[in-house]
Order: sequence, then structure tokens, then C-alpha cells
Amino acid sequence: MHYMALALEEAAAAAAEGEVPVGALIVRGGRVVSRDHNRPIALNDPTAHAEILAMRAAARCAGNYRLTGTTLYVTLEPCFMCAGAVIHARIGRVVFGARDPKGGAVVSGGRVFADTRLNHCVEFAGGVMEGPCAEILSSFFRKKRL
Repeated sequence: MHYMALALEEAAAAAAEGEVPVGALIVRGGRVVSRDHNRPIALNDPTAHAEILAMRAAARCAGNYRLTGTTLYVTLEPCFMCAGAVIHARIGRVVFGARDPKGGAVVSGGRVFADTRLNHCVEFAGGVMEGPCAEILSSFFRKKRL
């Protein structure tokens, strides 16, 4: 719960910047290695999802694109792009908050981590602090529609 609370802080930062409020962090050995939030608008980069930015920072810190032995905490179920990047980075575990029925690739729209043809197996857990993770998104989009 502590790590998801930190990811929610990142989601709040995204909302304050007018970005879809998703936050992510990468933890190794009980230590936060990196953290970031959605910034595709600010960076003019469609790949600038919270998970991707956190993975990039963690890889720079590690000096290696492989992030074995890490856990990714993210406030929203990863999309197909982010799930694919998790596999390529060899992240061991993903913990997410809210499900994404439209774009989720872990348990909702797709089940990328369950594909036995892939060369890396990712453990995952969903629904961690699901209420607050879903509410920050709902609130953001309610305000957008006003």
C-alpha cells in the first residue's frame, strides 16, 4: 500500500499538469529506484506513459535495460504498449490499482502476461488501492467534461 500511495502522488502530479492521472514507480529490494507520471502532452510523445518513463529512468540508474528483480507499481492497469515493455525489461512483478476495461492488457481487454509463448513470465496483482486509483481518474475526466 505504501508504494501505491507514492504512485498516487505521481498520478496527482499528472492531473495538476493536465495529463491523464496515472503514476508509476519501480522498486528493487525495498527501495524506490524511479518514479514518474503520464506526460505524453508535455513531452509531445505518445509513448510517455508513466510506466515507460519510470522504466527509462530505472534503466538509466541501473546502467542496464534489463530490470530483473524489480516490481512496477502503477495506478492503472498497463496498456499493451506498457505490458510489452515490462516483458522486454524483464520486470518480475507488476502491481496495479484500477482496472482499465477499455485499454488494459493484463486482465481486462487482454491478458498479455498470461501468454505462454512469451519468453518472460510476469507476476501481477491488481486492485491494490483500487478505489483511490479509480477515483483520481474519474474525477479528472468529470472535470474535463464540465
